[in-house]
Amino acid sequence: MLDAEESDSASDEGEGAADGDDQDLADEWAAAMEESGDGDTEPEDDVRQVELDQLKDESKPLSADDHPELDVILDIPVRISMEVGATKIPIRNLLQLNQGSVVELDRLAGEPLDVLVNGTLIAHGEVVMVNDKFGIRLTDVVSQSERIQRLR
Repeated sequence: MLDAEESDSASDEGEGAADGDDQDLADEWAAAMEESGDGDTEPEDDVRQVELDQLKDESKPLSADDHPELDVILDIPVRISMEVGATKIPIRNLLQLNQGSVVELDRLAGEPLDVLVNGTLIAHGEVVMVNDKFGIRLTDVVSQSERIQRLR
């Protein structure tokens, strides 16, 4: 069994070996840096200025005639919803709501509604009545490129 002095000297030797390993590693790094040249200099890059043409949205709406592979998805049902507005309220206020309560939304009266397809904004519109049912007249449709960009 080791007494206290022997155990202290054994741990000192272990620390000395670790310090030696650290010093060896530092020496190797220093040698590698000297071989590669001065580490403070920045490599020179060949940089050129390029002029790019302005992009224009000349896309037309997709049709099944243009892309026959679209026939596969044309009958898939999607959920369309109209959003009048939104707000955030604490749960305390939510629990106090009852018949006749008024919740203030983030939109002004007369502002267009958002038309969402599966949660993605595709258009804005106004409420109309069609055969005693509510409908929506689209006033602004989001471009295809914007819709695709929002899906990402």
